[in-house]
Amino acid sequence: MTIKDIMQNDFIPLKATDTVEDALKIMTDNKVNGLPVVNDDNLLVGMVVKADIYRFLIQPGHYKVSPIDWVMAKKVISAPPDETVSAAAKKLLDHHIIAMPVVVEGKVLGMISIEDLLKYYSQA
Repeated sequence: MTIKDIMQNDFIPLKATDTVEDALKIMTDNKVNGLPVVNDDNLLVGMVVKADIYRFLIQPGHYKVSPIDWVMAKKVISAPPDETVSAAAKKLLDHHIIAMPVVVEGKVLGMISIEDLLKYYSQA
C-alpha cells in the first residue's frame, strides 16, 4: 500500500503572507495539525504545524498580523505519492514530525499525518 491510498486530498494550502491567526483558525476549523505553504504557482515553500504556532505564541509579537512565513519550516520533509505507508511512517518518526506534504514536482497533492497512519494501522 502506498500513501496515495490514505493521504488527505482535501487540504487547504497556506500562502506565506497568511497570518499566524489565519493558519491557526484554518487548522482548528478543519481539525488538522499541519498545512503546507505554497507560492503563487502552488509550489511547496514551507510547512507549518500547530506546535510551530504555539512556540511562536510564547514570544511577544503581533499574532493577528504576523505572516506565517515567520513561523513555517522552510526545509520541508515531503513524500512522493508512491511511497509505501511503512516508509512514510518511518520518515515521520525519524524526523520527529507529525505531518508531511505529498508532493510531485514541487506541487502538493495531499497531506499524510500521524493520524492517517494510525487509522491505517488500526484497521489492518
